[in-house]
Amino acid sequence: MDDKKQLGLIHIYCGDGKGKTTTGMGLCARAAGFGYRVLIYQFMKDNSTSERKVLQLSENITVIDGLAQEKFSFQMTPEEKEQRKAYYAQQLRDVTQKACEENYDVLFLDEAIYTIRAGLLDESLVLDFLKNKPEHLEVILTGQDPSQALMDAADYVSEIRKVKHPFDQGIPARKGIER
Repeated sequence: MDDKKQLGLIHIYCGDGKGKTTTGMGLCARAAGFGYRVLIYQFMKDNSTSERKVLQLSENITVIDGLAQEKFSFQMTPEEKEQRKAYYAQQLRDVTQKACEENYDVLFLDEAIYTIRAGLLDESLVLDFLKNKPEHLEVILTGQDPSQALMDAADYVSEIRKVKHPFDQGIPARKGIER
């Protein structure tokens, strides 16, 4: 490893509270501010999340587009689920290949854990990548209820616990705050 490179660790931000993606994006902003090259892919989200707009202003951050429109997994038909599973497997391969071949310093796989839990991404693909990732690559994963195997693979596991949330009072996700 050269002077700038250091050992890359694996982060998991999980739990039922608000802030998992926000935490991961904050780490990406910090890394980019230091001069690291950051690659971001958001599973199960369309390309309209507000944080993308500001992070894409940084020359050190690349955000890979996903689908133009996305549904929650419980809204998908069995056919759509099979299509998404193939799509997300290919996206994971493409994004991780790009991170490795283009020598990125940080890779953020937002909602990868949710996608695994929903049966739309094979966990073994993610675990295999984590086991064989470049030594210097920092990897961030978010989502609820990671498996023990994912937690064992991680160096950081931080749980964000909901104590109170406006959604419980019927207030939907607000633009610029939750989405």
